[in-house]
Amino acid sequence: MPLTGNADGETAAETQAEAAPAGSPARRRARGGAAVAVRLAVVLVVLAVAGGGTWLITRASAPVASPTTTDIPALSVKAADVRPGSIAPVSAVVAGGADQQTTPQSVHSTADPLDDWAKKVAAVTGVPARALRAYGNAELAMRSADPGCRISWATLAGIGRIESNHGQYGGAVLGADGRPSKPIIGVPLDGSSGVRAISDTDGGRFDGDAVADRAVGPMQFIPSTWRKWAADGNGDGLGDPQQIDDAALAAGRYLCAGGRDMATPSGWWSGILSYNNSTEYAQKVFGLADGYAQSAKAVRAG
Repeated sequence: MPLTGNADGETAAETQAEAAPAGSPARRRARGGAAVAVRLAVVLVVLAVAGGGTWLITRASAPVASPTTTDIPALSVKAADVRPGSIAPVSAVVAGGADQQTTPQSVHSTADPLDDWAKKVAAVTGVPARALRAYGNAELAMRSADPGCRISWATLAGIGRIESNHGQYGGAVLGADGRPSKPIIGVPLDGSSGVRAISDTDGGRFDGDAVADRAVGPMQFIPSTWRKWAADGNGDGLGDPQQIDDAALAAGRYLCAGGRDMATPSGWWSGILSYNNSTEYAQKVFGLADGYAQSAKAVRAG
């Protein structure tokens, strides 16, 4: 869960437990070029939003304040035995493959090299291809909007696994449109045992709770934080924290804030700890991101 102000962050899950073709290169480039042509108008919208989403129209997905779930994605993830700030996860192959000149895309595009990449990486990482497409698209958008940040899809995937099991929290199913089958709503941040106290900031618009805030969506944004970093990752002109393309791009914007370089040890750890001020959380994201990146490299090598 990304932080707001000086608050220490916890994922919605951790508050309950306290805390990734056949054919010649020329043919591949031809297909990539066709996909790029289809996407040009959408790319402009995506990058404009990535550069300044404060004006973005936001949408809530019929949230309902639900009881605490026993499905806690973070509990099954082992923390990597690594000292904070000592090293960053291994560099991941750029989403879609650098040689394909992949660019941010719309969910309506077809014959997209990012889709092919996501399917291959999904087979070796266990991450749903639809989620990988969102993480990859967010990386590509941020590489265009903020090249110095060097945020990786693998890091976003690590966060997505911890926060919501890639949009599958509480038995939800991630749809082709990038939305979970039911809104992902965290526990009330009401100051009860093991839980931070954050009073309502959205009148229940995003989280269905008019008393206390709850983290929402696949990347678990607090409503007030979402309003600041809202993004339109799928090019539909709206920012929805429940839609995984939007949420992943917003997370990328958040992590890249302040000129941070997410490819360096200091930048990576600073970014993850700003998302959740917990060493164990960061070590879990590290292990996941490193593993995803290694698996994707094996796919590329093969």
